[in-house]
Amino acid sequence: MEPAEMNTIPNGKGHGAGEVTAIKSQSEDAAQELVPNSTENASTDRTPGNVEANLAESSEFLSNADDKKTPHFTDFEGKTSFGMSVFNLGNAIMGSGILGLAYAMANTGIVLFVILLTVIAGLSAYSIHLLLKSSGVVGIRAYEQLGFRAFGTPGKMAAGIAITLQNIGGEIVERYWYLNGNYLVVIVSCSVILPLALMKQLGKSFLVSQPMQDLLIIQSLVSLQVIYKKFQVKCPFAEFSHNNTVTSVNTSVAANAGGVQMTPGGDPACIPRLFNLNSQTAYTVPILAFAFVCHPEVLPIYTELRNPTKTKMQHVSNISIGVMYIMYLLAALFGYLTFVDKVEAELLHTYSRIDPYDTLILCVRVAVLTAVTLTVPIVLFPVRRAIQQLFFPNKTFWWPRHIAIAVTLLSLINLLVIFAPNILGIFGVIGATSAPCLIFIFPAVFYIRIVPKEEEPLRSAPKIIAACFALLGVLFMIMSLSFIIIDWTSGTSKGSNH
Repeated sequence: MEPAEMNTIPNGKGHGAGEVTAIKSQSEDAAQELVPNSTENASTDRTPGNVEANLAESSEFLSNADDKKTPHFTDFEGKTSFGMSVFNLGNAIMGSGILGLAYAMANTGIVLFVILLTVIAGLSAYSIHLLLKSSGVVGIRAYEQLGFRAFGTPGKMAAGIAITLQNIGGEIVERYWYLNGNYLVVIVSCSVILPLALMKQLGKSFLVSQPMQDLLIIQSLVSLQVIYKKFQVKCPFAEFSHNNTVTSVNTSVAANAGGVQMTPGGDPACIPRLFNLNSQTAYTVPILAFAFVCHPEVLPIYTELRNPTKTKMQHVSNISIGVMYIMYLLAALFGYLTFVDKVEAELLHTYSRIDPYDTLILCVRVAVLTAVTLTVPIVLFPVRRAIQQLFFPNKTFWWPRHIAIAVTLLSLINLLVIFAPNILGIFGVIGATSAPCLIFIFPAVFYIRIVPKEEEPLRSAPKIIAACFALLGVLFMIMSLSFIIIDWTSGTSKGSNH
C-alpha cells in the first residue's frame, strides 16, 4: 500500500458502507506487511509461538478480542464517544502531579510559571500529533510497538522502561498521600491493592472503570478545595499543636481555635512574586512534565474512539490538555497564594500543618485515596506488559510469572514510599528522565524513522521540527538532572518529609 493510501485510513474507520470490505482487506494486508520494519523482515514474529504470545499479550488489554486471530489496530471497532474520550484522556493526564504545582510556582514566580505551563502544554499537544501521524502510517496502537517499528527491540525496550519508570513514579507519589502510615501502606497493599493487581484482564468491570471515571471528578475537587481554602487561611499562618497552642511560622501571635492564623497582612513572606529563581527552580520543568504525561494512553484511546480520524483524536487531545491546563493553573495559583513561600512539594501536607484534622482536607484525602487504590490495575497493567515484552516476549500467560511480577512491583513501590526522604525527589527524578522521553524524545524520533522518506524527506520542515523537538527534550533532561544533582549535593533540597 502506498503512503498516500495509508494516510486516508489511519485506523480503518470513518468510511462509507460501500468501502468497508475493501478497506478492511487492505488494512489487514498492510498490518501484516508493515509490522515490523521492512528493513528488519528477518525478525518478524510469524512463528506459531510468537503469534500465541502476541495473542496472550493483546488479550490482557482487550478481553473481548478475537481468540482466533491476532488483533490489529485496524480491526478494533471503537465505540467511545468524543466526549467520553476527552474525559478518559483527561483522566490519563491528571494525577498526583497536581500536588506539586504550587511548589513549582513558588520557586519560579507567577509569570514564569504560567509561561512554562503554557509551553509544556503546547509541546504535549504537538507530541501527540507526532504519535498520531506515526500510528496512522503503520497501523499500530501501542507506544512500545511504535518503538519496535522504528528501532526494533532496542526501541521497544527503551519505551517499555520509560513507561515502567513513569507509572512506578506515579504510584509512589500517590502512596505519599497516606498520612505518615508506613504500616497502613503495607496493609492496604496486601489486602486491597495486591488482589486488584492480580487481575488477568481489565475488562469492563465497575470495580475498575467507575473509580477511574471518578478520579478526574475527585481531583477536580482538589482544585476547588484549594480555591476555597485560600479565603480561609490567612498568611502568615500558624502551626497546629495538639494542646491548642500554636507556633507561628513567621511571627509569634495568637490564633483562633481552629489553629488558623488571623494576623493582618504585610509580612514579606506573604507577598507573592511574579518572578523567582533559586536552587529549587530546577524542579519546575520536571514537575510540569510529570503532570502532563499521558502519551502511552493516547493510542489505546484513539483505538476505542468512535469513527476515529487523526484530526478528531487531535481535537480530543487539545481539549483534554486545555481543560487540564486550566485546572492545573487554578490549583497552582491559589495554593501558592495561600502559603506563598511556605508551600511544600506535597500541597495537601501543607494544609495538614495548619490543622491535620480539618474535615474538608480529610474528606478529600479519603476520596482521592479510594479512587487511586481502586485504579491500581490500570496503572500496573502497562508496567507489567512492558516487563513481559522486555523479558518474556515469546512466553504465553503463566500465573506464577504473573503473580511474581505483581508482588515484585508492589514490594519495590512500597520500599521506595517508606524509605524515600521526600516527594520532591520522586517528582524530580521521574520528571527529568522518563517524562521527557515519553513526551519529547520518543515521539519525535519515532516520527522521523517511521514516516517514509518518499512522503517527508529528512530535510523537510516537519522532520526538521521533529528533530529540534527531540533535541529540546534531551536538553531539558540534561539540564534538569544536572541542576537536581547539584541541589542534592549542596544539601539545599527541600520537600515534605514522609
